[in-house]
Amino acid sequence: MRIVNLGSSNIDYVYQMEHFIRPGETLGCAQLSIGSGGKGLNQSIALARAGAEVYHAGLIGREGTFLREKMAAAGVHVEFVRYGEGANGHAIIQVDKTGQNCIILYGGTNHQLTHAFVDEVLSHFAAGDIVVLQNEVNDIPYIINAAHTKGLRIAFNAAPIGEEVLCYPIEKLDWLIVNEIEGGALAGQTEPEKILDVLHARYPSVRVLLTLGTDGCVYCDQEQTVRVPACRVTAVDTTAAGDTFIGFFLRGVADGRPVKDALRLATVASAIAVTRPGAADSVPAYDEVASSELLSCL
Repeated sequence: MRIVNLGSSNIDYVYQMEHFIRPGETLGCAQLSIGSGGKGLNQSIALARAGAEVYHAGLIGREGTFLREKMAAAGVHVEFVRYGEGANGHAIIQVDKTGQNCIILYGGTNHQLTHAFVDEVLSHFAAGDIVVLQNEVNDIPYIINAAHTKGLRIAFNAAPIGEEVLCYPIEKLDWLIVNEIEGGALAGQTEPEKILDVLHARYPSVRVLLTLGTDGCVYCDQEQTVRVPACRVTAVDTTAAGDTFIGFFLRGVADGRPVKDALRLATVASAIAVTRPGAADSVPAYDEVASSELLSCL
């Protein structure tokens, strides 16, 4: 069983700030770092560090060659990472003194996927393999439909959320992964229980995973509802917390582990990631997660 991530890869410009910039304000930053990011790249690296056989597929700009090299060094298969036209996708990220972040995202080459490229990539995978998607590339409905037709299992992280997601064929997913904001936008609700109730009623065959930050996570399918609390750690940078969680969770369920075990593994991996600066660089390796004392707290 293999995993293919048709996802984004961004150049991250990360500014360490006293607080987030307010309208009309000019404020100096304590530090600037330039690195690799994008939900797709982060999740591919998280999957690889979790021990999964993962292939990243997407388009980069000429200035983004180091992104391809970064993924390869982490153990990601990169033969489906090709060059597009113009600027690479990038993100401008403010991180405040509490570790919270806000992000401006430019799509660039991430929005240049073609049907021919998608078809070529998917032709190398078979029924039962997993396709991972985020909402940072174009043609998501086409990818979902094409993957579903081939019998591939599909995990979609509906981030960043937008009105267009409501028109996606979500009923064809195997896993829908959202946080409170994304789930609330899809369900038209704000309380976690109501979000899950609406999404489960609307998409009964879809496994829904709702992440709740410091309140942990809730998973719901036709047979069970599973809750796992968050680990209590001191956050330095939360940029790749969700992506780390998704990578380790999908590795767990792909291995056939019980859902709760996969959620515990993902929770600890995410907790370790937020104690470190950076996006992809903060993702821990599987052995570190599996041996962490934090597992005993869940």
